[in-house]
Amino acid sequence: MNDMDMIKVAGRSSLWDGKQSPYCPGCGHGVVHRVVCELIEEFNLADNCVFMAPVGCSILAYTFLGLDICQSAHGRTPAAATGIKRSLPDTFVLAYQGDGDLASIGMAEIIHAANRGENITTIFVNNAIYGMTGGQMAPTTLPGQAATTCPDGRDASSGMGYPIRICELLQSLDGVTYLARTTVHTPANVIKTKKAIKKAFEVQLNRKGFSLVEVLTSCPVNWGMQPVEALDFVDKNMVSQYPLGEFKVDGVCATPRE
Repeated sequence: MNDMDMIKVAGRSSLWDGKQSPYCPGCGHGVVHRVVCELIEEFNLADNCVFMAPVGCSILAYTFLGLDICQSAHGRTPAAATGIKRSLPDTFVLAYQGDGDLASIGMAEIIHAANRGENITTIFVNNAIYGMTGGQMAPTTLPGQAATTCPDGRDASSGMGYPIRICELLQSLDGVTYLARTTVHTPANVIKTKKAIKKAFEVQLNRKGFSLVEVLTSCPVNWGMQPVEALDFVDKNMVSQYPLGEFKVDGVCATPRE
């Protein structure tokens, strides 16, 4: 095979401005961003989209994505997204939140936005730790997993609590139309993630209400692991704690399965 026979099967999204990725080696955020950008292009939404980037690693999106990006206060993304969507109902509003942002300081915001059935799409990136602010224990940190605020590992018996499962928590709310949990630790799972996010996009475009896709990712730097080791941790530890699959489809609860 020569160069003339080569077929391009993948490439950088035109929404990526060409700058070097701001994310650490092995971080899953870049993969999730790529999937999101591909779908924004496929649905021709770039000129009519507001990307919500709150405090946390997700805030770095404004440094390299060619989209209208709104930075919201820590945890307040669902409230800000609600205001934008109600003011501009024909605008596609995408909330991109991390676990510390959504499941901790923003817990009340996400629950009430979901319960109201706000017609917004949320991408919830769960790497089980506070990535940007120092590697502290997050609401999603696994039992026994070490963090800077629990160097000996999360211990529920000492008052540290248990990991919060957001999909299971939101599943009971009548305002939720679509709810899924995926991961990006293998190519096959990246494809499944894109399919789930596409469904979430379609929910908003068809004005059917609230949708959320939780994506499990790695944080090698704050986990103290090499990138390949971190991917293995996702597979062997995170997936058992956070089962993959669709939890709600067209407003009907489903038994999660990949």
